Amino acid sequence: MRCEVVAVGTELLLGQIVDTNSSWIGEQLAAAGIDSHFQTKVGDNWQRIADSLRLALSRSDAVIVCGGLGPTQDDITRDVIADVMGVELVRDGVIEERIRQMFAARGRAMPENNLRQAMVPEGAQTMAEQPGTAPGLVCPIRWTEPTGEVVDKVIYAVPGVPLEMRQMVTGTVLADLRRRSGTDSVISSRVVRTWGHSESGVAELLADEIERLDQQGHATIAILASGVEGLKVRITAKGPDLQTVGQLLDTEQQRVCEVLGDTVFGFDDDNMEAVVSAALVGSGRTVAVAETISGGYMASRLSLARSAQAMLGGIVVGSAQARSALLEAAGLTSTAIEPASADEAGALAEGARALFGADIGLASVGPVAAGKPTGEIFAAISTATSTDTFAWKFPGDHERVRQFSCISLLDQLRRHLAATAGDSQPPRSTSPTFW
Repeated sequence: MRCEVVAVGTELLLGQIVDTNSSWIGEQLAAAGIDSHFQTKVGDNWQRIADSLRLALSRSDAVIVCGGLGPTQDDITRDVIADVMGVELVRDGVIEERIRQMFAARGRAMPENNLRQAMVPEGAQTMAEQPGTAPGLVCPIRWTEPTGEVVDKVIYAVPGVPLEMRQMVTGTVLADLRRRSGTDSVISSRVVRTWGHSESGVAELLADEIERLDQQGHATIAILASGVEGLKVRITAKGPDLQTVGQLLDTEQQRVCEVLGDTVFGFDDDNMEAVVSAALVGSGRTVAVAETISGGYMASRLSLARSAQAMLGGIVVGSAQARSALLEAAGLTSTAIEPASADEAGALAEGARALFGADIGLASVGPVAAGKPTGEIFAAISTATSTDTFAWKFPGDHERVRQFSCISLLDQLRRHLAATAGDSQPPRSTSPTFW
């Protein structure tokens, strides 16, 4: 059973609304064991919607159409589906009365336009779930293949409002798809989150494992570059039940982690700051931050993370005077340290730790040439026993540099916390080479 998703709405093409519905539907189809190979976005145009539906039906057994079921003139999904089915629209008295009651319950007069939503393609069924005025539709189609064979296919039409769409998909669509497919297979994915390798580097490291899985056919690996969120390795497995799929994912996750080593920082929805915050709380340590080039980005991410009570404070140091003030407030001697250097990063990390009374101080600084960051970053981690400094060079614009410098330093803190877990006097570490 193959099911395709068609999202309808010109606003999707213009970027005015992000199409999160299609991705959510894709996740639900995978979890239900339904293959989904294509997703399409199309504007509110009769011919283009019809073409998209016919193309989808030519290569899939079922189509979920999302959007275009409202009461306005540009909501033409139900009309186009009727055209593709080769039938007329008919008034559904039950739906009409249900819509009237919804408006009456709110004490509002019903615009006549809303009765368009009670028009249903002849032969279609409405879904039991109807949280809004737009009913969902199950539209069976007798489809003629190029060979001349006539097969049964189906179009499901659901509203674009996420809450309404989700109730219909989980309540009617998935159950009907399982019934039509006659199978109970399950598809599930797990994501291994990494930081420190390039995309090509991860692909090279996992090349043998990817080839082995391709030959066996039980699972697949995909590598997803996600910017400041790191490189994600998505493992997908298909099996007869959740237990079998879970065992396949467990085995493959272990293999991937063995290959990628300590560049793995989390799984699924974990992000770097949440992992670091949890490690800080688990070890009973606190942290404070001083930043120049990242402009408070690191402090913000730590503050918003779960278990953020480990973050005692942060300060943006925008000038030599501010740097001197920080060091003096922390009771440290303000000396003629070269700006944007490893020594400056170390001093600021020590200053932040002392000023806020934290166990660990973090700092990142970067030189600016002709009013723009150069991409060169110096960073430091300071504890009561040592201060370690790091030097990196990042490509890209200011935003990319500040983001990558932040996550790179948090990754070094993650490694530091893992290496010194339970150690009251952490050893001095050496500066790593970032990918």
